[in-house]
Amino acid sequence: MKNDVVSPSIPGGFGRTPRLCAGVLVVFCGFCLVFALGAGGAMPFPFVGNVMYVPSTLKLSHPSVIVLKGKRLLCLFEDGSLVRTYPIDLGVAPEGPKMIEGDGRTPVGSFRIVSKNFHSPHHRFLGLDYPNRETVTQGWLRGLVSHGEAFSLVSDLDAGRCPDWSTTLGGGIGIHGGRRGRDWTGGCIALANEHIEELFDVLRVGDPVEILP
Repeated sequence: MKNDVVSPSIPGGFGRTPRLCAGVLVVFCGFCLVFALGAGGAMPFPFVGNVMYVPSTLKLSHPSVIVLKGKRLLCLFEDGSLVRTYPIDLGVAPEGPKMIEGDGRTPVGSFRIVSKNFHSPHHRFLGLDYPNRETVTQGWLRGLVSHGEAFSLVSDLDAGRCPDWSTTLGGGIGIHGGRRGRDWTGGCIALANEHIEELFDVLRVGDPVEILP
């Protein structure tokens, strides 16, 4: 019969076995996909590039971060108790507080996480609300930003929003991956990729980050 097409045998005497294996594989993959999607509608372990992302097992309820610039350390706390320390890289000119775009300095002061980027060019990115109020005030006094810009920046900070990152004071400062063992960033804090993965999982938008000299 025309419709009764028999697949050719593969050397070694497998016959119809490839078709059977393929069918079993399709059914198995379909079952896994349905199980993974479940009620949530999303894979529990998404892929980044060709690498499966597995969430950290570290679970914190009230995390906070203190960065010690001089010691090149990031300290993770839970309710005031030290949980982890991570080695870090800083900006190419790390000494002193950041005041202007392009100065290569990592800022100093009190900040909060205002954004999380899973697909950052530097693996993961936790954005900080730089420039903070102190930087804006100093920038206005020095004539680096106008009164209107300063007012808008402070209004964003007071409302818990990410401040404008396009002013003369600079922006886009955060904590990300790609640590190289030397200071190289434009002012950000760089950790090893496996360390930023752990931080990315436990830190939330709104969590505090204190950067000390």
